[in-house]
Formats: sequence, structure tokens, C-alpha cells
Amino acid sequence: MTVIQDLVRAPIAGIETVDTAEGLRAIANEGCAAAVWERPPLPGMQAWVDRLDPDLLPEARIILRPDEVREAVDAICDDCGTPAGAERTLLADDTAALAELFARLMDTSYLRLRFDVVDTDACRRFHIDAVRARLICTYRGTGTQYGTTVDGEDPNPIFTAPTGSPLILRGTLWPETPSAGLRHRSPPIQGTGETRLLLVLDPVNGPNEDYR
Repeated sequence: MTVIQDLVRAPIAGIETVDTAEGLRAIANEGCAAAVWERPPLPGMQAWVDRLDPDLLPEARIILRPDEVREAVDAICDDCGTPAGAERTLLADDTAALAELFARLMDTSYLRLRFDVVDTDACRRFHIDAVRARLICTYRGTGTQYGTTVDGEDPNPIFTAPTGSPLILRGTLWPETPSAGLRHRSPPIQGTGETRLLLVLDPVNGPNEDYR
């Protein structure tokens, strides 16, 4: 039987659980395949984003500099009809802060930013992304699921990152092969009525890099 559980503060091979944003620097540590910043939901924002009509959630794909993210999120929200207010400001501020932090950690001048609105079983297979590293923060709905495997089968147990907790995962382009057989997936939600909102950030070489 496969066990699925929320992330707990217990040693998991290849995974670092941290208390602060700067703690995400652990992704550079030898043998660390993933780092998750376990933080409480953003005050006031969680209830707001949870009750928004899914048609009003921000959705976009763009390549930009970290210092452009704050303004870009406002433009994305305007285009998608996301209502203005203190909660939307908090979402934009948090996205911009995560982008600045991730860009520093990856030593990159450009990021590929995605807001994904998901209500199907997208990416439900366990996998490793074809990037150097990826930051994922699930602002609404069930968080990313992950675990380690030594035989190529699905991980067991499976851990679920808390909603609102940023997770950085090494990809296949990381210059050092992770020691842990870490795999991750989007949680299967088909037929549950759940809608998820994900922020995904990847480092890229420049503004003209092909979008993947």
C-alpha cells in the first residue's frame, strides 16, 4: 500500500526542510536534491485565493528579469480579471520576493515564470524536470508530491508539500547528480472539483530562450 502524507519534520534522504527563505540555499548542499521552506499560509491571502472563482485566477507564461516580476504579476492579474486589493498585492509581492531569491540562488539574470491553473491530473507521473532547478509554490490546492525511489518505481511513502510552501527541486541539468532518487508529481485531483494555482520558476540563459 502506498502511503501519502503531509511533509513532516523528519529526516528524508536528499530533502532539506528549512524555516526561512534563506534556508533554501540548502539546495546547493552536497546530496540535497530538494529543499522546502515550510512556512505558514500568508496572512489573509489564503482564504482570498481559495474562494476566488477559478476563472479569475492568474495564468501566464513569460520570460523576464527578476526585477520585472512585481510589475508583470500585476499585469497578468489585470489581464485575467483577478480582483485588485490587499490580498492580490500580497500575492504579487510574494511572487516577486521568491523570484529575486531564486535568481540569486541560481545566479541567473532571467527567469521563466508560469502561473498554472490546474483542475485535472496534469503531470501525475513521478518525474525529474529537464531544467537545472525549479521552484514550485502551490498557492491554492494540494501541494506538489514527491519522494525517493531506488528501483524506478513510484516512491513510497509519498510526501506532500504544504500549500504555500516554496519547494526547490534539482533537475536533470544540475551539474552534480543528486545522490537521492527524488521524483515529484502534481497530485491527482481529477473529478474532485479542486482547482490548484501554482507558481513555477526556472532559470534561463536570456530573454530569447525557447519556452519549454
